[in-house]
Amino acid sequence: MRDSDIHAMVRLIQKEITQWKEPIVGVVANQSRDPFQVLIACLLSLRTQDHTTAQACQRLFSLATDPTSMGQLSLPQLERAIYPVGFYRTKAKQIRLICQKLIAEYNTDVPCDLEDLLTLPGVGRKTANLVVTIGYGKPGICVDIHVHRISNRWGYVKTRNPDETEKVLRAKLPPRYWIRFNDWLVPFGQNLCRPLSPHCSQCPVSEYCSRIGVTSSR
Repeated sequence: MRDSDIHAMVRLIQKEITQWKEPIVGVVANQSRDPFQVLIACLLSLRTQDHTTAQACQRLFSLATDPTSMGQLSLPQLERAIYPVGFYRTKAKQIRLICQKLIAEYNTDVPCDLEDLLTLPGVGRKTANLVVTIGYGKPGICVDIHVHRISNRWGYVKTRNPDETEKVLRAKLPPRYWIRFNDWLVPFGQNLCRPLSPHCSQCPVSEYCSRIGVTSSR
């Protein structure tokens, strides 16, 4: 694809994804407008399907919605609330440590700076960028496996991992697309541009896509 094709592709994808449910982290952000809840939802969503994450968020946030009250929950309480998200025992411990750190170092506020967010237990670049973008509405590019895979499949980037993809996208993706790029590509990747045998015959951007790495499609 040509770099200039990205504008047409974004417009088409924005229209296409209206038929699918919004990712749970975006739902939490829209409902709460709270960076802390966005942070916790991001953490729970890692390696977990959206419907499982949604149920876990509902149970957990019915018990506590801020670092102080959540930090007072026992480890068994946290585990029961978030089960069966992936690695729920590890995530329960991370949630407690995050609450402790936010209370001790940030006066219970979630930092809005990427580098500060990366010091929180269990928080990687994907989660940190999501908090920055949809939690605070600040410029950032969240690159999860969908953004990494699809950007490479299109031929828009040529990278080996999500961190490299983020770096390249920061250099070439128009800034007005940064905050929402993940929101668009996640449902697009979950439903149409799937990892194996993507639905290329139904894809609205197929004419622009280089289909790099695609060996079979529908």
